[in-house]
Amino acid sequence: MIASVRGTVTATGPDHAVVEVGGIGLAVQCAPGTLADLRVGQPARLATSLVVREDSLTLYGFADDDAKQLFELLQTASGVGPRLAQAVLAVHTPDAVRKAIANADTAALTRVPGIGKKGAERLVLELRDRIGPVAIGPDGAAGVTAGAWPEQVRQALVGLGWSTAQAEQAVAAVAETVDGATPPVPVLLKQAIRLLGRTR
Repeated sequence: MIASVRGTVTATGPDHAVVEVGGIGLAVQCAPGTLADLRVGQPARLATSLVVREDSLTLYGFADDDAKQLFELLQTASGVGPRLAQAVLAVHTPDAVRKAIANADTAALTRVPGIGKKGAERLVLELRDRIGPVAIGPDGAAGVTAGAWPEQVRQALVGLGWSTAQAEQAVAAVAETVDGATPPVPVLLKQAIRLLGRTR
């Protein structure tokens, strides 16, 4: 397994770079965002993932280890190969991918060429519990994006007859009370219903 490469960039193309390591030029498949930071003749370090196929060995390169780990995790979902996984990371940052999966934001996922509604739903279903921590934003409503529960509670409230706007307000209010370990979804749902009961 080639976990990373460090050397001089000798060439770049639309979808790859050549990095010379110990006199050997390695062709590394990279997303446009990664390629944008590489300069021919300059040193570079790329986190890499080697994909072995019957007829090929392909090295995929990333700006950091976080993107590489997410690339490998995405491929554990059914129907996702290395090219599609790289396309996801070409469209979204790793944090944005985690947030979209954790919050079942299929609209964000379908912005990736090659992922339709069913594919996005499958990604959420298969990876939601394994996606890891979601970055907390600076706007104070961080808890709303800190896990998978907000979307589950919101959908349940809408199913019980509240409007989407009411459900989102209740989820935001409940999120402010979550400190430390997140309670089970049924507990959070009851809390939201209690809040809405006062305004209905």
